[in-house]
Order: sequence, then C-alpha cells, then structure tokens
Amino acid sequence: MKPKRPRDTNQLAKLIVDLTTRQVQEADPDEGKNQQALERGRKGGARGGKARADALSARRRKEIAKKAAAARWKR
Repeated sequence: MKPKRPRDTNQLAKLIVDLTTRQVQEADPDEGKNQQALERGRKGGARGGKARADALSARRRKEIAKKAAAARWKR
C-alpha cells in the first residue's frame, strides 16, 4: 500500500522539495503487481468508454446525460 502524503502544508511542501531534489524516492505504486495484468487493465480502460458509447443508443445516452445533470444540479 502506498503511504499517504502529509496533510500539513509545511510537511507537504518539504516532501515536494525532497522529491524534486531527489533526496527521497517515492514508492512505485505498481511494485509487486503482475505486469501483464496491469497492461491488460490499461488496455481495456483506454477503450472502455468509447465502446460503451458506441453500444448505447442515442436515446439511452440522452437519458443518462439528463440523469447526471439532474444529480449535479440537485445539490
């Protein structure tokens, strides 16, 4: 699990400076994971939204858009 970044502004600024000057190395988020599975996941994610949009009818896309707009304006 990747360590969280500090919430304190000064500590975060120091971490950013340390990362920039390479005094500290940030942990690799993909370390210990299966590289082939990561590649397959990225490939599927890259084409997922377009494939879904192509599969939906114009009427259904409009319904989804209206529902999303209503949810945004509800707040």
